[in-house]
This record gives sequence, structure tokens and C-alpha cells, in this order.
Amino acid sequence: MTEASAIPHGGGARPGTVAVWIRAIRAPSLSAAAIPVLLGVAVAARDGFFAPGRMIMALVGALAIQAGTNLINDYYDYQSGADTPDSLGPSMVIQHGLLKPEAVWRGGIVAFGIGAALGLGLVYLCGWPILAIGIPSVAAGYFYTARPVSLAYIALGELTVFLFMGPAIVLGAYYVMAMHFTWSALLVSIPLGFLVTGILQANNIRDIDADREHGKITMATILGRRGANYELAGLDGLAALSTIAAMIAGAIPWIGLIAFAAVPRAINQLKIVMRESAPKKLNLALFRSIQLHMEYGLLMIVAFLVAAFFHW
Repeated sequence: MTEASAIPHGGGARPGTVAVWIRAIRAPSLSAAAIPVLLGVAVAARDGFFAPGRMIMALVGALAIQAGTNLINDYYDYQSGADTPDSLGPSMVIQHGLLKPEAVWRGGIVAFGIGAALGLGLVYLCGWPILAIGIPSVAAGYFYTARPVSLAYIALGELTVFLFMGPAIVLGAYYVMAMHFTWSALLVSIPLGFLVTGILQANNIRDIDADREHGKITMATILGRRGANYELAGLDGLAALSTIAAMIAGAIPWIGLIAFAAVPRAINQLKIVMRESAPKKLNLALFRSIQLHMEYGLLMIVAFLVAAFFHW
């Protein structure tokens, strides 16, 4: 996985191989996989279950599958023409000549292989429920943009991200710790699912014109710009409401209120999408949505760890 041109697009020194692959897997986006794993572990810790070895396997496996998804996504978006040298979203390692398309595809397969191997190890240690979660997760990651399914091209991207980057990961991580499922873990996962879907929605709002041009159907292209903005606001609102509902149900400890310290990120994100129209300026809204997901998740993890320590 070292195929690359000598000089990146636009001139200048070519980044090193490691730096190119870090860019290719979109390392900052991997928090979207790490946060739900760690939240599931924290929920289990509050319930009295913790297994560090299995936690590491689950975390690295989830990161590998997310990295594979990013690589396969970039490959097929390049093949379809959805991502061009003028695009803002992906890693751009193909468009800038840093890696050949075939190298990116092979890198994705290797990453999926690592994730699958760790997943099979967890199946051996924890049983078939991990397999029931893992197979659909890998399939959803690969076929998110890969033909013939291309979920992201038929307005199923949001639903896929919600299910597999929210409940599936949190519940899977909880099961790896506790060897059983619980309704509390499901309730805790739902707000995070809404917020990670908000990351995709902010991305699709930015890319709405380009996606229409290339025939990519998303909820943003269906609803139009104003409707897409309202959907993003709705996702943020549902995250807040489902958090409160989970607290009332006893799934989230009262100290989980600290997660609402992330609300200013949501407000800032929505102000940007309501007033801006240029894709480059809308990139900031996408960044804010990533921060919102990360801050909410980290604060909720802290809340559960505190609750576990004090036996609340």
C-alpha cells in the first residue's frame, strides 16, 4: 500500500507514506467510531462490567472498520465522479495523485480484514451476538458507496450511519464487556446516533449542489437546502430530547446533564448553515458537527465513569 506519485497536486514536497495513509483514512473522523465504543464500555462499567483486553479489541476493530469505510468510500466516490479535485470533503489522496485508486481500494480491504479478524476474536470470546452485529456492520461500511448497493447514493446514508454508528457500536461494546444486552445501553446510544447522523447531514448540506450534479441522492438533495437545514436542527433537537428521555427512564445518571455543555457547538453549527451558502464556509459547520459529537460523547463517557466510581 505504498503506490503514490512523486509530487502531490499543486506542487511542493510529497508527504511521507505514513502521513499520506493517515490522510487517506481521514484520521480525525475516526472519533465517530471511537466515541460510541468507549461510551458502551462506560455504560457497562457503571453496571459493574469491565474487560480491558476485550475493550481494546473492540476499539481497534471499530477504528479499522471505520478506516476501511473511509477508504472504500473515497475509491467509489472517485470512480463515480462524485469527488473531483475541487471537492472539499474526502481525503483527496487520489485526486491529488498521492495514491493510486487501486491502492486506496486495497487499503480499505486490508482495514476491513483487520476489523473482521478482531471481530472474529471477539466472537470466539463472547459468542454469536457479536457476529450478528459485525457482519451487517462490515457490509454497511463496504456498500455505503460500493456498487451495486451504494447506500449513500439512494438516500439511505443517514439511516445507515444512525444505526451502525450509534446503537450497533454502543450495544456491541456493552455486550463485549457484560456478555448480555440491556435496554439502558440502547437508550444511551440513541442521542449519539442522532449526533453522528448530524455529521453526515452537515456534509451533505455542504455538498448538495455537487451531489445533484452527479446524481447522488441524499436527504439534503431531496428536501432542498432549507429542508436540509431543518433536518439538521431536528437531529440536534432529537439528540437533546432523547438524552432527557433516557435520564427520566434511569438509563443515564443525573450527572449526564454535563453533556449539555456541548449545546453551544450545536447552536454555532446551525447559525452557520442558516446564514452561509458557499461550500468552503459550510465546511466550518461540518467541523462544528464533529466537535459536537465528540464533546457530547466524551462528556457522557465521563458522566458514566463518575457514576461507576461513586456507584450512582
